[in-house]
Amino acid sequence: MIPATRKPVDASAGFLMVLLCALWGCSHVVTKLVAPDVSLLMQAGLRSSLATVLLFLWTRVRGVPLFDRDGTLWPGLMAGLLFAGEFLFIFLGLAHTTASRMVVFVYLAPILTAIGIHFFVPGERLTTRQWLGVLLAFAGMGTAFGEGFVSSRGSLLGDTFGVIAAVLWAATTVWIRATRLTNTGAEKMLFYQLAFSAVFLVAASPLTGEPGVVRWSTMAMSGLVFQGAIVAFASYLAWFWLLTRYRAANLSVFGFLTPLFGVAAGVMVLNDPISVTFVFAIALVGGGIFLVNRRAS
Repeated sequence: MIPATRKPVDASAGFLMVLLCALWGCSHVVTKLVAPDVSLLMQAGLRSSLATVLLFLWTRVRGVPLFDRDGTLWPGLMAGLLFAGEFLFIFLGLAHTTASRMVVFVYLAPILTAIGIHFFVPGERLTTRQWLGVLLAFAGMGTAFGEGFVSSRGSLLGDTFGVIAAVLWAATTVWIRATRLTNTGAEKMLFYQLAFSAVFLVAASPLTGEPGVVRWSTMAMSGLVFQGAIVAFASYLAWFWLLTRYRAANLSVFGFLTPLFGVAAGVMVLNDPISVTFVFAIALVGGGIFLVNRRAS
């Protein structure tokens, strides 16, 4: 049963969000590690395919209906299109920028989500302090873009794709909260998105001229299992379960941790370059997210 009203984040939800942020922060690093063996969009499609199969089996075991007629088909397909578009731009962008930069731009999504919910979901309005947080986060985005333009113009396309992905992620969350999907179980909500993106992204890979699967190395298989089973299946199922029970804007208070995990993993594992200016940009974005969601702490 989906509760009629969402509650503020409690300790259990907070702990789960920290774990999810760590997983999401490391996800782009794993994508980069697997890229020599499996091209980027094919990775995205295969991970969604694996996650779809696992989710289907999960619902069969638990007796959760996926194909009942509840009026969510068209909203669900739209959510799937937004979800697929988000990962299309993330994985395309990773070919043009570092994992550390991508995670910072993608995780503007909590700010954009809060703005969207302010306008489209009654009862979740932003205060003056929270609007200040929005401005702070956008100042951080501008700083990061400026740093990329000065030090590495080659990253600008990837950075831009990261921002587009953030917009699509926020649009997905707002769409879910503003339509009949808000009263749909987490499993069915996620199934729409994973199944649609699996077909969309696998089809998109050859259309962009990618080589697809180059070789099934140990790194490729372990990376895809991590991405498909742990990130796309388990962590996203947990995220959508949280959305059905807690306030979406409040959950985003923990979002500022994801860029920190992601940048740390990128620097330690991939030796991603990082400048003082970019660290300042991360602080602005993280501070903005915190201000927007401070009431959840």
